[in-house]
Amino acid sequence: MKKRFLIPAFAMALVVAFSLLRLHRQPSEPTIGCIIYRRDDVYMNYLKQSIIATAKDKAQLLIVNSNGSQSMQNQQIEELLQEGVRTLMINPVDRSAAGAELEKAKKADVPVVFFNKEPYPEDMKKWPEKVYYVGSKAETSGMMSGQILADYWKNNPKADLNGDGKLQYVMLKGETGHQDTELRSKYVIRCLRGNGIAVQKVAEGSAYWERNEGRILMSSFLTSVGDRIEAVIANNDEMALGAIEALKAAGFFKEGKYLPVISVDATPPALQAIEEGTLLGTVFNDSTSQGKAAFNLAYLLAQGIHPTSKAIGYTITDDCYVWIPYQSVDRKNFKAFLEKRKVN
Repeated sequence: MKKRFLIPAFAMALVVAFSLLRLHRQPSEPTIGCIIYRRDDVYMNYLKQSIIATAKDKAQLLIVNSNGSQSMQNQQIEELLQEGVRTLMINPVDRSAAGAELEKAKKADVPVVFFNKEPYPEDMKKWPEKVYYVGSKAETSGMMSGQILADYWKNNPKADLNGDGKLQYVMLKGETGHQDTELRSKYVIRCLRGNGIAVQKVAEGSAYWERNEGRILMSSFLTSVGDRIEAVIANNDEMALGAIEALKAAGFFKEGKYLPVISVDATPPALQAIEEGTLLGTVFNDSTSQGKAAFNLAYLLAQGIHPTSKAIGYTITDDCYVWIPYQSVDRKNFKAFLEKRKVN
């Protein structure tokens, strides 16, 4: 007998920690399917909490995670469509697969809201008024994190540890091919150079957005090029926090031994690291607003209503994009972002 992945009770079991998802739907509530690309991604869990909170008393959510497997996500889409969902919310595993995912939904006449991992522009044009994307412009986060480091470098002459007038850095990157990885990596360096700072990469590698991978990678950097490193650039907070663990183990952040570390997301652990002085700064990636905007779009589409900026509470551009702005975070303003991380 074929195993069914999704019934309301099963969906509840998948998110048992989130009490806002109810077991039983009301007849007037549409059913919306929501797929998260990976369960253990810290940022995506904050975004999921926002979706669940926004959906309370409005819709029945069927939430699954794809465990980083595109083939699993393909199967989950088919299962959700069989369940009769009115809209699909998809956080793609692989952005290059978004077009095929959209074709499945289009065949079933089920609108799609992609979020946090942007499909290719040509895929977004395949089904006007029935496909949307909610996210943030990755290049902006790269520029903002670069500016935090540029300001530090210019205001602290002793940061040039070897006195050669160049900023030697290591970079911890996210998934290869992910637009956030590519654009954050590119634009953080562009910002530094735009500030008139000469830069030199001494090492880089992928830590796949994960803290433990970041710790391992940073440990290897310290072993191979440790005496040349003047700054640590990470594509997200989790990797930065892993790098900080490795730096602490190597004796940094005490007795005047310091390296600036910058990242993106502004998760609560990262904000705490700013407070303790181990993370120079980060960039607030607004999971609450992304979750609200994505659900509000899905909810209107599930009712056959054409979404407008006024109706969802966020600006829709080019008829299908909702861009949530980033904000720069450092010791001057980090406390305000602890409040922003609370799901309303």
